[in-house]
Amino acid sequence: MSANATTPVTKTPWGAVLLFCGLFAIFGFVTWLNGPLITFSKLAFSLSDVEAFLVPSVFYLSYFFLALPSAFILRKTGMKTGMALGLLAMAIGAAAFGQFASMRLFPPTLVSLFIIGAGLSLLQTASNPYISVLGPIESGAQRIALLGIFNKLAGAAAPLVIGTLILTGIGELQTQVDSAPTAAAREVILNAFAARIHLPYLLMGAFLAVIAFLVYKSPLPNVSDDANPGSGKSFTAAIPQMFFGFLAIFFYVGVEVMAGDAVGTYGNGFNLPLDQTKFFTSFTMVTMLIGYICGLIAIPRFTSQEKYLTFSAVLGVLFSIGAFMTNGYTSVAFVWALGFANAMMWPAIFPLGIRGLGKLTEFGAAFLVMGIIGGAVIPQLFAHFKDQYGFQLVFLCLTVPCYIYILFFGLIAGAKGKATAAAAAPTDV
Repeated sequence: MSANATTPVTKTPWGAVLLFCGLFAIFGFVTWLNGPLITFSKLAFSLSDVEAFLVPSVFYLSYFFLALPSAFILRKTGMKTGMALGLLAMAIGAAAFGQFASMRLFPPTLVSLFIIGAGLSLLQTASNPYISVLGPIESGAQRIALLGIFNKLAGAAAPLVIGTLILTGIGELQTQVDSAPTAAAREVILNAFAARIHLPYLLMGAFLAVIAFLVYKSPLPNVSDDANPGSGKSFTAAIPQMFFGFLAIFFYVGVEVMAGDAVGTYGNGFNLPLDQTKFFTSFTMVTMLIGYICGLIAIPRFTSQEKYLTFSAVLGVLFSIGAFMTNGYTSVAFVWALGFANAMMWPAIFPLGIRGLGKLTEFGAAFLVMGIIGGAVIPQLFAHFKDQYGFQLVFLCLTVPCYIYILFFGLIAGAKGKATAAAAAPTDV
């Protein structure tokens, strides 16, 4: 944010919002490649489920380690330069991923994913607080929901693209690998399969580099610290708000990744065909897209961010129970439906988490972005325990507590919002 402007933005500059729509589409496409990449990595590198789930774990760990450094970088570079650097880091990571994955070198492939996540961490730390205060913060969820539509459209396309270009015939390939007469024959099959990923990721890297240049040259309005007026809290006094927001993002991203990236593995638990489960992430993205559209219409016209968040959390609990109590495609459909419940959580949590932080907005946003590590922790717990205690029970025991905390956060945020509004209201003398 810039200190050059002296007044808050009271109207939304939609030209800048459209630029962010394109950026959020890139976020969505790159992020939701992780689901099918779990399937790809398990076969290409001959991994167990626990090892394959290192793909999303490493990706989301980068947010935790780099969110706070990103806040300091953005203070030095400013919005445009910082975002361009983030896109450039993603470009380097994508090109490296394509190279190392095609060579079937798993550790450097994970490092490449970490670099992609590092670039996204910088972008997320910049863009989410910026779009939250690029207009009245009370309608921040509405603007983030609009960006979310583009994010999830691209997210839904990602598994379809990688499924078509890279994972075509994976069920048959798995059979060929399992029945290969010699280890050498098996390696030939796996090498040919891994080579499919090389060109798509090189092209992605080139595309991201071009977008980095265009963003660097693009005009963006300045947003002052007054865009998110401070409540007078010191950094120490603001820590509880940041911590509660961190936990809300932690649990939200955890269940989002469970519903999006882990849904293919969940479907495999019912012995559903690999050639179908590779597309399951796209179905979750479609329900999220529907959720974003509903949220865009409802907030703030018919309800507040806080109320919609609590409604979404209740839906999450109900859909999780529905998934546990059913089987096969019906159970998977309840997991897809979690996408609808999850859709408006990030758009609501983020503005609520940074509300009233004033000059601490960037650092509050960094704390919230660090919460994305939930996408590394919770799915990894699922991978570890699903074979010991049953994948449906483990899924239920992980998701329901997450939604209960988000419900608590929404209720507390709602009560705080009412108290703030009451204190600001004029009194009769």
